[in-house]
Amino acid sequence: MVQILLVDDESYVTESLAATIPWETLGIERVHQAASALAAVDVLEAYDIDILVTDIRMPGMTGLELIVEVNERWPHIRCLLLTGYADFEYAKKAIQLKAFDYILKPVDDEEFMKCVSAAIDSLKEEWEAFDKVHQLQYSRRTDFGVLRTHLMHDLVLGRHLSIQIIEDKLSQYEIMLRTGQRASMLLIQLGKHFSDMDYHSISLIEYAIGNIAEEVFAPDFYVWHCKAPHDCLIVLIEENWNLISDRSIDEQNHILRATIDNFRKNVSNYLKGEIYVTVTGWFMFPQELPKVYQSAIRSLYWNQQEETDTLLFIEEQPEQSHNSAKLLEGLYVHPTLTHLLESRQWEEAEAKINRVFGKIEEAGYTREHLYELFITVTSAFMYTAHKQGRFITQMDQTGFDPLHAQKMVQSFSNLKEWIFLMMNKLKSEWSESEQSAKSYVVKQVQELISQDKGQELSVKTIADQVYLHPVYLSKIYKAETGEGLGDYIIRMRMERALYLLKYSNKKIYEITTELGYQNPQYFSKMFKKHYGMTPHEFRDQ
Repeated sequence: MVQILLVDDESYVTESLAATIPWETLGIERVHQAASALAAVDVLEAYDIDILVTDIRMPGMTGLELIVEVNERWPHIRCLLLTGYADFEYAKKAIQLKAFDYILKPVDDEEFMKCVSAAIDSLKEEWEAFDKVHQLQYSRRTDFGVLRTHLMHDLVLGRHLSIQIIEDKLSQYEIMLRTGQRASMLLIQLGKHFSDMDYHSISLIEYAIGNIAEEVFAPDFYVWHCKAPHDCLIVLIEENWNLISDRSIDEQNHILRATIDNFRKNVSNYLKGEIYVTVTGWFMFPQELPKVYQSAIRSLYWNQQEETDTLLFIEEQPEQSHNSAKLLEGLYVHPTLTHLLESRQWEEAEAKINRVFGKIEEAGYTREHLYELFITVTSAFMYTAHKQGRFITQMDQTGFDPLHAQKMVQSFSNLKEWIFLMMNKLKSEWSESEQSAKSYVVKQVQELISQDKGQELSVKTIADQVYLHPVYLSKIYKAETGEGLGDYIIRMRMERALYLLKYSNKKIYEITTELGYQNPQYFSKMFKKHYGMTPHEFRDQ
């Protein structure tokens, strides 16, 4: 929300605007008034003003002089000038001083609202640009491997991202894959030879497998590899755009199969162990990625349990006699389970899962149905946990152990009990995480204010330092402490002033400057408001 300051030495002008303009419709949170430019400076120092509307001719300090000071001290503020026809030369000067716009007197409400709306739009564009810059800086500072993994998880678990956002992230993270192109997926599970290794050794093996994939699949394919949300590796490959125009589909499939064989041989030769590999058919990236991943992970787990082959091409598997999609179609209709969990609609999520369990129990089910249910639900759990900055294995390690999972999906009652147990854990974790995050923000804010050394300190400058929007930060602080953030800033300064007046020999004007106030009269007024006496009266008592 936005705060606006109206300045005119003819108070009826500002009072009329304050009373007649539908400020909430414009998105204005609070309207301040001042009868002089000097009084306006006091307001600007006390509040986080976004838009200034000022008259030109005022005693003591003109509107143009006020704009000059605002440009120097608060360059983010949009300045609008109230001017009559006789003052048009002043209006041109204001434009040179980078005033946002001017409004002719007598003020027409519709024209006034148009100017203010344009200023608000300009502010929002600046805020959005600021957020993009911070996001880009954060992305650059963070390890590319982590960012690539997070993006892959978002895509395979079904998070809705616009094509533009996906393309931007692919470019930022230097991933060569392009949207709208044919891709294929390899899911890789380590074989028995690696089962006795510790976590660190397994991580090195997985890193080596990814590097081998990059080397073997180039130059015919572009590769993106990382740890999958479930306990396996994912290698996403896309045809090299510069080569596919000269090749038929059959030729491309032949090259893919030969490359996969070479990849498996290299892993076996260099790492001395077998891997289970499940290969999908070609699909459109990224639109079909979540559906293909769900199918591939079911096939991988099933194939590893049955130990039929270490290499499985999903397209070559025979159709099952039962119709899994129809029996479990309740999982996929909107609102999806992921959406319900993300929006914290816990009761609706429980009801959805109960309906699915009821339907498969009534119609009869196979172990593959339970596998599909397990994979789909755990994908939603993982996505929800990742939104909280947590890994699902931190909440329950055994449920995501492949051997334990295989036993669990053999029992209808065990699977149902575990799913609802995990949902309760997610609900509890979300509540604790949300509360903890808010408490941490409050602590950060209070530390910043306690370290104030007379610099410009406002809700906006603090919000910038904790990377939150000023309005959202104010709401969090008020909800957590019961006190407005602006009121807290002033109270801390007044307490500091009281201490300095009592225990130091500093002059009152020195204390005024140290606390960040430019106007001694305004400081005296704020002190009297808090303690019922002026700073001079306090020292003289």
